[in-house]
Amino acid sequence: MFLHNINPVFLRIGSLEIRYYGLVMALSVLFGTIFIVKNYVRQNRSTDENEVYNALFIMILCGLAGARIDHILLHNPEFYLQNPSEIIALWHGGLAAHGAFLGGFLGLWLYCKKRKLKFWQIADLTAIPLALGLSLGRIANFINGELYGRITSVPWAVKFPGADGFRHPSQLYESATNLITFAILLLVRKHKMKNGRKKFQDGFIFWLFILIYSAFRFTVEFFREPDYKMLGLTLGQFTSLILVIISIPILMHLKNPSIKRRPSKK
Repeated sequence: MFLHNINPVFLRIGSLEIRYYGLVMALSVLFGTIFIVKNYVRQNRSTDENEVYNALFIMILCGLAGARIDHILLHNPEFYLQNPSEIIALWHGGLAAHGAFLGGFLGLWLYCKKRKLKFWQIADLTAIPLALGLSLGRIANFINGELYGRITSVPWAVKFPGADGFRHPSQLYESATNLITFAILLLVRKHKMKNGRKKFQDGFIFWLFILIYSAFRFTVEFFREPDYKMLGLTLGQFTSLILVIISIPILMHLKNPSIKRRPSKK
């Protein structure tokens, strides 16, 4: 068993603190931006790469807003009512993944529609570094000592500061599942083409990410300390189950390359 006493501050310069959480977010955004812009411009050579940078900037802002609003309203509203200054303290953690997906991809869709970019191509490319960023983000959650699991007696249980008993390090479980998701998406993208033809339509990788992430998240929730339950399920399980149900028929449709979608300008 492990006593958690990890300092969440990576570097301190005077009154300035650089925390692991913020560092992970910055590196994830940097890697994701380079990956998406490079590959989208390669697929659409007439595109001004500045347009893609702008689209990603909007997506990141909307994703952060959605993640924070989700966390504040659905996960810990009482705390933020009592500590309103913490609402903007993103460096302390507190970003909900489902809210980030909704806010980020809604913002991206609106920008792509306005600027006539191919939304589903960007969404496919975004899903891959997003899975890696989520994996690293859960490690940062572990370092922060937040979003820990339920009480357990397994040999690798962790005593987190402020938490009763030893807990499942569910942050690390989710980090591992997100890393597996990242590897699967990379492999699928590598084999997207067969004999010079697409094996599936644009949007397939995005919805595959939604399916795999949600299925893994549903499972990991059995080990996480629940916020509250709905119909016998945790909030994370309830949301994940809905996304699994939605994504399966969409993937079945997109798997058929003979079905032609109207050209995506949004």
